[in-house]
Amino acid sequence: MKNNILKSIVKWLISLVIIAVSYWFMLPPINWRSREFWTFLVWSIVVCVVINAFTQVFDFIRANTNKKIRIDAKTHLNLSALGTPIKIAGISVAAIIVLSLVASIIGAELFNAKAYNNLIKISDGDFTEDVAEINMDQIPIVDRDTASRLAQRKLGEMSDLVSQFEIQDIYTQINYHGKPVRVTPLQYGDIIKWFNNQKDGVPAYITVDMTTQETALVRLENGIRYSEGEYFMRDLNRALRFKYPTKIFGDISFEIDEDGTPYWVASTVDYKIGIWNGKDINGAVLLNAVTGESEYYSLKDIPTWVDQVFESDMVIEQLVYNGKYRSGFWNSVFGQRGVLQPTDGYNYLAIDDDVYLYTGMTSVTSDESNVGFVLTNLRTKETKFYAIPGAEEYSAMSSAEGQVQHLNYTSTFPLLLNVSNRPTYFVSLKDAAGLVKMYAFVDVNQYQIVGTGSSVEAAQVDYIAKLKNENVSDNIKPETAAGIIEKINSAVIDGNTTYYIKLENDEKIYTAKVAISDRLPFTEKGDGVTLTLNGTTITKIEYK
Repeated sequence: MKNNILKSIVKWLISLVIIAVSYWFMLPPINWRSREFWTFLVWSIVVCVVINAFTQVFDFIRANTNKKIRIDAKTHLNLSALGTPIKIAGISVAAIIVLSLVASIIGAELFNAKAYNNLIKISDGDFTEDVAEINMDQIPIVDRDTASRLAQRKLGEMSDLVSQFEIQDIYTQINYHGKPVRVTPLQYGDIIKWFNNQKDGVPAYITVDMTTQETALVRLENGIRYSEGEYFMRDLNRALRFKYPTKIFGDISFEIDEDGTPYWVASTVDYKIGIWNGKDINGAVLLNAVTGESEYYSLKDIPTWVDQVFESDMVIEQLVYNGKYRSGFWNSVFGQRGVLQPTDGYNYLAIDDDVYLYTGMTSVTSDESNVGFVLTNLRTKETKFYAIPGAEEYSAMSSAEGQVQHLNYTSTFPLLLNVSNRPTYFVSLKDAAGLVKMYAFVDVNQYQIVGTGSSVEAAQVDYIAKLKNENVSDNIKPETAAGIIEKINSAVIDGNTTYYIKLENDEKIYTAKVAISDRLPFTEKGDGVTLTLNGTTITKIEYK
């Protein structure tokens, strides 16, 4: 009797050890609304059955060692003892599979078209009011690919780091001190380099200014000790799981606060439809990448410096549902009246210290033009639709490439801007090596109107001139400023001389390229001027 009890204890201990080790690596949330939880439960049942069967067979073999093994009644009785746990396990696994199928059916789009449509709430927006004109020197000209190239070049300059660390392929777009920036941490080169450096952690992260291409390697007084490249309890996913065992996590992004402190922003998932359908975000855990300290915030309480809470792919998926099921499920299959879909691609726009996802919306029956576009705040998911028909993004990209077809440049995915109260696509044009060589503005309504130039300012001037030539410049009302020059300084940026001008009794700083006037290099303090402006960029200067 005691021997049987001891055997049972040993079997359960072995099973629990294997299950615990499995949990250490699989890290499922202990949450019945998670598919990963049910997968882990099935695995745990299988482990218990296999260990039980193994011990039964081991006992049988040991009992018959050095004996003539024959199949008699006793043997059949021993083997039949395996049947009960196998049957229980089989019934349990089958029940879980059936429940999973039922849960999937309950949450199916066929029965919940309205709920899927309502996953994202879209209100109508006013483009000229919501999307303010930005200065030309604030336009993000660096896409993700260019940011990666710049970061790799910067790391290559650091001889003490390049042999031990690599750049983690994250490049989160954030607003940092009012400027669009991409930020990504370093990571250990391999496990040997982890052994050599893990005591001090990862020493730096990289920022890329998307407007100037200025790239900085920011060294930390205390290194990053929590990341996906760590092991044991400093592994990012493991640290989050053991602190928040019931949370279902979505994407994890790397951001820095206004003081430059690195954080991991782990979105927490909620399901709005059935058991595990209708994925949405209900909050986020902010984990200090240096200290490991963390705190959970509900969606309304997330600090404003955080920019990326909602996953871009999830937002696009919800936009698909919203456009698809506007008139129910069957209309999305037959007739498709009023059915819309996002265009194939998206970009990001910085507005009021938040990052917005931009994508066009097009009819499912047309792939050549947009009926409008949407902007979604990636911190709050506030979404607005702008009913501005025009060119689909890839058509605009082709139009921009056509302007310089003799150079074989390729276009980046467009960024939507407000240029003189007209919705305008902005793209960078790259050569075969991936280097930005030119810029282009493409009118959304009439995508054959394209302004190009080797600088953003030159492309803008060309664009506005072509708008006027096409008689579509009614909304273009350039601002002016007049006064006495209080200060004037110059600096050389990317090989071009830029002048910075401040007028008396005016707090703004105006910028001008030397090419706008031959007299500009001789302008001095005290000169009276009238400035024609786009934002704070001087497009024309007249002297009194």
